[in-house]
Amino acid sequence: MTSQTLTEKVLSDHLVGGELTPGESIDLDIDQVLLQDILGPLVWMEFEALEFETVETDVAVTYCDHQVYQFDSADTDTHRYLRTASQAYGGHFSKPGNGICHQVHRERFIEPGATLLGSDSHSTTMGGFGAIGIGAGGLDVATAMGGGAYTVEMPEVVEVHLTGELGEWTSAKDVILELLRRHSVKGGVGKLFEFTGPGVETLSVPERCTITNMTTELGATTAIFPSDERTRRHLTRLGRGDAYRELSADADATYDDRLEVDLSEIEPLIAMPSMPDNVVPVSEAAGTPVDQCLVGTCTNGSYFDIATAAAVVKGETVAPETEFVIAPASKRSAEVLAREGRTEDLYAAGVNLSESTCGACIGQGHVPAPDSVSLRAFNRNFKGRSGLPDDSVYLASPEVVAASAIAGEITDPRDMGRDAPSVSLPDDMTRTDAEILGPEPSTEVRKGDTIGSVPLKDPLAEQIAGTVITKAGDNVTTDHIVPANAEVMTLWSDPQACADYTLVRVDEDFPEKARAADGGWVVAGENYGQGSSRENAALELAVLGVDGVIAQSFARIHFANLVNFGVVPLTFADAEAYDNVDEGDTLEVVGDLASQIRAGDEQVTVEVNGEWTFEADVTLTPKERETLLAGGKLSLLKNEA
Repeated sequence: MTSQTLTEKVLSDHLVGGELTPGESIDLDIDQVLLQDILGPLVWMEFEALEFETVETDVAVTYCDHQVYQFDSADTDTHRYLRTASQAYGGHFSKPGNGICHQVHRERFIEPGATLLGSDSHSTTMGGFGAIGIGAGGLDVATAMGGGAYTVEMPEVVEVHLTGELGEWTSAKDVILELLRRHSVKGGVGKLFEFTGPGVETLSVPERCTITNMTTELGATTAIFPSDERTRRHLTRLGRGDAYRELSADADATYDDRLEVDLSEIEPLIAMPSMPDNVVPVSEAAGTPVDQCLVGTCTNGSYFDIATAAAVVKGETVAPETEFVIAPASKRSAEVLAREGRTEDLYAAGVNLSESTCGACIGQGHVPAPDSVSLRAFNRNFKGRSGLPDDSVYLASPEVVAASAIAGEITDPRDMGRDAPSVSLPDDMTRTDAEILGPEPSTEVRKGDTIGSVPLKDPLAEQIAGTVITKAGDNVTTDHIVPANAEVMTLWSDPQACADYTLVRVDEDFPEKARAADGGWVVAGENYGQGSSRENAALELAVLGVDGVIAQSFARIHFANLVNFGVVPLTFADAEAYDNVDEGDTLEVVGDLASQIRAGDEQVTVEVNGEWTFEADVTLTPKERETLLAGGKLSLLKNEA
């Protein structure tokens, strides 16, 4: 029998179409689905639009974790819709405040060897348990919930061979920051990172989850660790020991690429503003005054992370001019912290404990003051994501954040003159499941005014010509395309209303110009659409009537979302063409675009103002071509029904 990587073993068990060859399109059977409250409403709306009768995956859970504070009755109304839809169609529902989706799901549901599709980009977290977790757009998730396969391009499987052991004051956060320092936010595009080597067994499951969580920031499809004795012990302390399966790569497995990481050589690192890959040793930023320190989110909100921060501040006091806020990622984490006496240490040091929510990570609460520095054990520091447009956000480990909170300035914890704390996980980390509701088919689905409709687009037109509505630069995130602040997020379940905020952080007049253009193009630079999986960033372009996006390159999930909503994604074949195209130019695809896509053409010619032309790449799988020609995935599936 041919030797296999761990990735190949898990994917082979779920493969229903295609071959596990990098770059080839594969179809996967999905075991579990994860939704949350800002992207989940669209998923359930699409599920209903596709007229599915019941959830077909083993598990489908909707978590209320972003709009926990319910600033507006519209948020509460949306949560009611999510609860009733989840229970009526055979899913589970996690109440507001119970915890962040990735944290609660790994505590309660994920199993080694499973496949999970999540309407959130950090679904990669599940790789810490030996599972394949992939973030995707809502239409793909809705289709999987209804029993359909998930289609994705088979990534290159990159072995990350770990040796050594983390030294004092270094952590899993430093491991992933080191990978970002080496490879950038684009270094993982089209890749899956599989962790191997003797260093693996030195990392706890929470540490592994921190690493897999942030492989999304590398642009990776996902990441996975083996399921080993560490995994068994962790599942046992969660009360789910019977879910354990031993899983690892064959000793002679071959990979598409290999990275070497000696854990003993890693030092405390920090991501400078305003990208996760702007990484330097924390010693280079030491001395920078810090106004705000935060620990939490799906990346560093586990019991292990917060207990570590508590051990650092025990017997100390937060600096007078610095605020230190910690948000446990789940009530289970908060409850265990209290049982173990860690909460008392935090309060005594002057730390504020917040509710279990994504909150501050997306600019919902704890927005920094102008001209201030915020240091966060989070996963992203994109400009403006904190809720302050001109923010200065740094990313680091809980150890660095806690040490800096005490000092009032960015601090290398190795300079504290004391031993690093040693935190072990309790044998019993169980708690009640009272806040997770199971299926109840008799439930009446209740839709309030917050729930809009998902438009069906017409088939792709033969001729596409229109103006360049706006021209954007590199690394435009989905936060830029559809903001995640309190005002806009309330409208995410109403695409027609949300369209008024599309791309306003790039071009404040974009919605008005798009409607006036009655078609047209968005032109963008490298890595367009990175970050969150939010499909609104593509859907709202369709609502505004935008024909397509021509970029130098795309982030994986956003590219798929554009196709799913019938918005044409093209790539400049020559970077000089991007430089020479300006806002207001008229772009026309020469010839019959629909026929060219149907014929499998890999390039089209685009004419600019009737004066000159450039070539644009059409990088689409056969299934994506079929979807785009139909006007998007919803139109395609409705026509097939």
